[in-house]
Parts: sequence; C-alpha cells; structure tokens
Amino acid sequence: MAYKSQLNDQFSLAIIYDQPFGADVEYATPGYVLASPPPGVVANSGARVESDGITVLGRYEINQNFSVHGGMRYIQASGYYSFTLAAPPDGYASNYASNGGFGYVLGGAYERDDIAMRIALTYSSEIDLELAGDQGGNTLTANLPESVNLDFQTGIAADTLLFGSVRYVAWDGFMLVDSNNPTLVGNILAYDDDVYTYNIGVGRRLSDAFSASFAIGYEKGTGETTGNLGPTDGYISYQIGGAYTLNNGIEISGGVRYIDLGDAVTNAPVSGDFSDNDAVAVGLKVAYNF
Repeated sequence: MAYKSQLNDQFSLAIIYDQPFGADVEYATPGYVLASPPPGVVANSGARVESDGITVLGRYEINQNFSVHGGMRYIQASGYYSFTLAAPPDGYASNYASNGGFGYVLGGAYERDDIAMRIALTYSSEIDLELAGDQGGNTLTANLPESVNLDFQTGIAADTLLFGSVRYVAWDGFMLVDSNNPTLVGNILAYDDDVYTYNIGVGRRLSDAFSASFAIGYEKGTGETTGNLGPTDGYISYQIGGAYTLNNGIEISGGVRYIDLGDAVTNAPVSGDFSDNDAVAVGLKVAYNF
C-alpha cells in the first residue's frame, strides 16, 4: 500500500506500507525427527514470523534527467519458534512480542522520457531488532541486512518496454539468536553467503487501456547447507502480469508467478534433503491517480 503526492515541480513525497518478510514453517509429518514425537513434546518444530514496514520517502528532481531520493524506514516484527530436540526433554517453544527498529533509504535515478528510460539505484541500511520472548526473560535478536537495488527500464520498440533489476542483500553473517540457545549451536538460523537476485522482463501495451508483461527471475544457489527453517537454495521464476486502466483514474494490475525452488540440504545435526519443490505466488494491486 502506498500514497504519493507531488508537492511542487521538483519535490514529491511517498508513504509506503509493506510486509517485507515473513515465514510459516512447520514440520508436521509423523515419524520425521523434527515433527513432534510422542509423548509430550510441546510442539512440532517450526516458526512463524510476521512483519510490517513503513517507509517515508522523498524525491527531489535536480533536472529533467537526474533525481535523488531518500527517507526513513521502520520495520516491526513478531513471531513464534519451536524445536522438538531442545532440552528440557519436552522441547522448546517461545513466542516473541512485537518490536521494531529504524533504518534509512538513499538513492538516485537517471531518466529520459523520450525513450521511457529510467535507471534507479537504491541503498537500504541494516535494521537491528530485539524481541522479548516468554521463556524466562529470553530475547530474540536479529540484524536485518543492508541491501542495494538496481532497477531499470527502457523502450525498445513502439509500445514495448524492457525492464529488469539486480538486487544484492548482505546475508553473510546474518544470525537469528534466541538468548536461551535452544539449538545449542548459538543461533536459530544463520547464513554465510551474500545473495544476488536478477529479474528481466518485457512489457507490451496492447491497447490504450491494457498492457501485459512477462518476466524471468533468477537467484543463484550458494551450494552450502542451509537452515531447517528455510530449506531452499536459489530459484528460477516465471511471471505473467497485466494492467488495466479505467477512465476514472483507477488502474487494476496483477500477476501470477511460478517459482522453481532450488534443492537444498539442511544443517546437521538434523540434516534433510529437500528437492523438486516449487511455489506459486499471486498478486493484485489497485491504484488511484488524482
């Protein structure tokens, strides 16, 4: 959800609400070591994360080609974690109360209206989170990593647009840590490699009111073992989308994305082999211009 206002000829302001990350993982298959074995284990191993983000972003147009943008970002999160193999013998489970932290966004853009070109580079700072748990005063800490986004688009023919993006996220060194150390390895989740994600696509205006697009996404796998709360390693995705503009200033757009998830082997001591998995995502947006 977003609101944008052009305050004058050079300055605009946007307020953006999103849910930047989340998870809902549960090992519930009977007989699997991370599922709840009888008797008396508190819960299946798993996790649930919910987040909300607010960004206040300003943009200043230096001239008809160059602009800069920047602002503040606030993210809050809450969640739940359970681990069947933790001591005491009945396992471990904790809820984490909602709390948040602040970061900032900085960037710039180059545009040429005559060929529908826009190239934008945006940096988002890291954000520290500390959530209070309900197991003897425990806390959950995380450092959401910094990221850099390069987005571009350009006209390549009449009514045809080439677009894409490159995203870098500094995941190397990321750790999700419960102060009670239920896993006995110092963290609930850890990543050792930075991640690059690539997207490229083509959009085509089919009429004055309707346009369609197709895009391919790619994230290279690291080849390393991964945590049991995120048992994937890279992906390739295919997306189709469309947008329809009504006469009253309303634009309705949406898309469907198929994601072929990369195979992964999870970390010891509970090492699982996850392969041949996929996902489908559906999105819908309604915009009103006034």
